[in-house]
Amino acid sequence: MTDPIVNIFQWLIFLGMAFLSLIASLLLVTRKNPIHSALFLVLNFLCVAVLYLLLYSQFIAIIQVVVYAGAIVMLIVFVIMLLDLEIEVRSRLKIVYSKVIGGFLAVLFLFGILYSVVAKSPTGKMGSYVPEKVNANVKAVGEALFTQYLLPFEIISILIVVAIIGAVILSKKRT
Repeated sequence: MTDPIVNIFQWLIFLGMAFLSLIASLLLVTRKNPIHSALFLVLNFLCVAVLYLLLYSQFIAIIQVVVYAGAIVMLIVFVIMLLDLEIEVRSRLKIVYSKVIGGFLAVLFLFGILYSVVAKSPTGKMGSYVPEKVNANVKAVGEALFTQYLLPFEIISILIVVAIIGAVILSKKRT
């Protein structure tokens, strides 16, 4: 049995992070500045990581922060800065079509979410992977990655750095 105060506290954290995640998502798609959108994407990823922590999935939460909030968003910001985005003149027709398609997809996703909330979830027997077993597997993967597979891991790191340097060199404007 868990303490009711802890359950209420976890519920409040869940509601706060879910609300903040929704607000960050809305701000992400409504901002005109792509850097601001990338920052709201980071905020959204951090909120999702807290939700993973509430589900007692620490490994997924850490991966969410390191891989998505760290690496992917930095890649997005890097590409945005390298592209030197200029305001391009778009025809009104393209904007109208994109808004209609985006609105249709938003309504479609909303119906999917509502269906998943309202529909009965199938009940089944409990699986064999309890949190302790999953944590032991995560520990085994980490130990294998940093002992037996350390050299390939480091070679891939160097390869990624070389690719980034190559992208910078290729994207420089020749003057």
